[in-house]
Parts: sequence; structure tokens; C-alpha cells
Amino acid sequence: MNRISKENYYLDIAETVLERATCLRRVYGAIIVKNDEIISTGYNGAPRGRKNCVDMGYCTREAAKVPRGERYELCRSVHAEANAIISASRRDMVSGTLYLVGRDARTGELLGDATSCSMCRRQVINAGLERVVIRRTKTEFDVVPVEDWVVEDDFPDFGPIEELCSQQ
Repeated sequence: MNRISKENYYLDIAETVLERATCLRRVYGAIIVKNDEIISTGYNGAPRGRKNCVDMGYCTREAAKVPRGERYELCRSVHAEANAIISASRRDMVSGTLYLVGRDARTGELLGDATSCSMCRRQVINAGLERVVIRRTKTEFDVVPVEDWVVEDDFPDFGPIEELCSQQ
């Protein structure tokens, strides 16, 4: 009997979670696991009580022609990672793993370049999570040690902060 790896098992669950996402551009699902137990789940969508993009029929960032990866403050959604973190207690997350899967909302195609934005990375760091596992293909994934995000300490558009400060 061929069993799938634990990583792909949890990524499959995160992929099911993304089916609740309400973004018109990209849909994400995340789960937090510690000691082989699912602590929480999250998907991207508007805050409770607010209209989702799918309900309004348009994306604010798309209407403003905002490029991918920019001006997240204009987005109506709370990201999947943030929703998973919000739904868990820090003591339950410390040393845990966040599993993340993304798909293109229009085509349903798996996002081979999925990653956490800089704001979600900060939340992952503060939550005390140890690793982030990101699906690349149906069976391939990357494992990111959260410590790498701590050490990088950069601004995505400018590179490491030391370089930015030295340009002044």
C-alpha cells in the first residue's frame, strides 16, 4: 500500500479549506498542525459581517489595477494564514507547522509560486510557528524554516534593510 506523505496529507486538507475562500484573484487555504493534530484552519475572505469580493462581483485591487503583491491594505480579505492564526491560541501554535496551498481563482490552477506576504510572515513569526510547508505541485512542496524569515528581515520591494539604508 502506498501512503501519501504527512506533508501531502496536510496539504490536501489545506487545499480543501481553500474551497471556502472568496477572493476573485487567488484563493488560499492554510492549516496549523502541531504534534500531528490540526490546531486551526483558515482561508482568505472578508472579515465577518462584511461583503466578500465574490458577493460584490469585483475585486477592489483589480478595479484599481494594483499589481500582484502590492497595496494589500486595499484588499477586502483577511489572508488564510492570518485567519488560521487568529483562530488558534499561541501556546497551541508554538513550534507548529503552517501548511499553505493557493490556486488561481479564475482557472483553478495550482499556484506554483504561492508564498506568504510580508504581513502574514510577521504574524507567522509572532505566532511561534516553526515551519511553513507550501504546495508547489500535487506532490511537491517547499519547507520554509520560519527562522529564515526572521533572518531575512527585509522589505520585499527593496531587498534587505541594510541595503535600503545604505542608499540614503
